[in-house]
Amino acid sequence: MNDIWWQTKGKGNCHLVLLHGWGLNAEVWHCISEELSSHFTLHLVDLPGFGRSQGFGALSLDAMAEIVLRQAPERAVWLGWSLGGLVASQIALTHPQRVQALVTVASSPCFSAHGEWPGIKPDVLAGFQRQLREDFQRTVERFLALQTLGTETARQDARTLKAVVLAQPMPAADVLDGGLEILKTVDLREPLAALSLPFLRIYGRLDGLVPRNVAALLDEAWPQTDSLVFPKAAHAPFISHPAEFCLALREFSSPFL
Repeated sequence: MNDIWWQTKGKGNCHLVLLHGWGLNAEVWHCISEELSSHFTLHLVDLPGFGRSQGFGALSLDAMAEIVLRQAPERAVWLGWSLGGLVASQIALTHPQRVQALVTVASSPCFSAHGEWPGIKPDVLAGFQRQLREDFQRTVERFLALQTLGTETARQDARTLKAVVLAQPMPAADVLDGGLEILKTVDLREPLAALSLPFLRIYGRLDGLVPRNVAALLDEAWPQTDSLVFPKAAHAPFISHPAEFCLALREFSSPFL
């Protein structure tokens, strides 16, 4: 069994596990990891098949969650961004005793648009999968550019994301394709409605991948959860607004610190 890349820093009473999004790796947290490690025991993870966690093929959401859980602390606050939000949510659903609280960032329980549910049109995700096979590098770059569109620091944020990708080994095409398949097919809306853990959902109002009305729809469907929308952020609020992001996370986690 392969181990995934895992780094622990800080000596806080509360363990905080950070899970990155599609195509990326744990270096994406570089802009906030120093600040967070002064309050938490911080766990930085490359998801299976991504970054330094090589040797994995395409995985289901459940398989990815189980692999991540093998190296995790007994109990932690789990924070997942985008695809990482689905992995953290799956862990909260299947192993709630291991999760003190759940935080999802620019994530959705169902990324794909269905009827009245807002999301990414299935043909757009299918297009990305097709383009991956034709022009791997360009497709990843296009996806990264989508994540920062509309923010005041869009160009700089896109450069940050691209540098994160290029600094570590690129995921294999089948791993990226498997991640898109998760985004295209997984729907956790119903199971998460019954989750009784402390749960914070963070959004960027300018997000082009997770429409802002997802926040309002889930406020209604999941009244036991909290939400926070950054008005000038897009898909990566921790990159565009790091100080405000860390403050919000500390305030939410204060019962465990």
